[in-house]
Amino acid sequence: MTPKSDAATPIDPVKLDRLAEVGVKVGLNLQPGQDLLLSAPVEALPLVRRIAVQAYEAGAGLVTPLLGDPELTLARFHHARDESFDRAAGWLYEAMGAAFDANTARMGVVGDDPMLLSNEDPDKVSRANKAQVMAYKPARERITSFAINWNLVSYPGAAWARQVFPDLPGDEAVHNLAEAIFRASRADTDDPVGAWTAHNAKLRERTDWLNEQRFHALHFTGPDTDLTVGLADGHEWMGGASVARNGVVCNPNIPSEEVFTTPHAQRVEGHVRATKPLSYQGTLIEDIRVRFEGGRITEASASRGEEVLQKVLDSDEGARRLGEVALVPHSSPISQSGLLFYNTLFDENAACHIALGQCYSKCFVDGDKLSPEQIAAQGGNESAIHIDWMIGSDRIDVDGVREDGSRVPVFRKGEWA
Repeated sequence: MTPKSDAATPIDPVKLDRLAEVGVKVGLNLQPGQDLLLSAPVEALPLVRRIAVQAYEAGAGLVTPLLGDPELTLARFHHARDESFDRAAGWLYEAMGAAFDANTARMGVVGDDPMLLSNEDPDKVSRANKAQVMAYKPARERITSFAINWNLVSYPGAAWARQVFPDLPGDEAVHNLAEAIFRASRADTDDPVGAWTAHNAKLRERTDWLNEQRFHALHFTGPDTDLTVGLADGHEWMGGASVARNGVVCNPNIPSEEVFTTPHAQRVEGHVRATKPLSYQGTLIEDIRVRFEGGRITEASASRGEEVLQKVLDSDEGARRLGEVALVPHSSPISQSGLLFYNTLFDENAACHIALGQCYSKCFVDGDKLSPEQIAAQGGNESAIHIDWMIGSDRIDVDGVREDGSRVPVFRKGEWA
């Protein structure tokens, strides 16, 4: 039964239902009989319940929710013994990996306070994150290799809404964030599944053209930016809908405006300045500037949050190298909203971006058949992290560089050329 809109409710229930439909039918393309593992903040229960209904109506075998709570997270930082911060629930992620091996689909609902840990001991935050990243490996490997259909959607949590709209009263901030999420996710249309079909077709045109070009590198130029990103041998561009290794066509990110591929970890040269802040683990890192030599970041600074940035770069051997490069036009709906979402799922879809750390093996021709050693030999990076940050704007040009040195305009002033 479709709920009716209620003007007194800050989150439109009709659009929330459509978002759940988009998540299940477009994001996951959940298959009859397939199980679903669903994680979310407890505040997002209204969306979680709708997702469960949509999933079971699509024929789901079993929907298993895992709920998190910010107060429980803070309880650890305020009361746990020091050694707690070097541990994570590895048994849980091993079980998740086993579930994915049994073809369980994965959905994550994003909606937590992006600044939840901003006032906590940065050393404890760093240690807890490192332990979590290492423990999560059995599950993460199945996701980065696209072993199963997976998806992320968002819910307008109250603390997140206050961060994005600090000058608005609580309900009004939640309403505005909800509407921004619905617009970006195409849940504000009467036929969101059809809207995503058309959008995916446009992204496919872009990836097909880029794959035909077989560029050796991309050259980004603009204010404080002169960066050449070599592309991995046998790289493949992807965007929007893609086929997971279990044969299911899914849209991992809702929203998504990007086309992306794997850089060559050894062939990145030059300097670049971030065009938007990066919200990471409760810290806003602003005005990031880095220099690459031989694929590795050799110099890095930030006007705010530099200590956290340096800790990220020292996470492991692959943290100073790139695992993704993505192209997003400045005219994307998320960019045109003018909002900083403090959430990478949205902010990365506002501008061209690069990602430190782990590459996606799917972004290689026949990537599902390549071993980790073959992926590394072709230039793919390995790391426990994958952190996107924005380098695009309406003042950035991008050229495709062929192996013979000839150049093709790809972006001019932030738009497809």
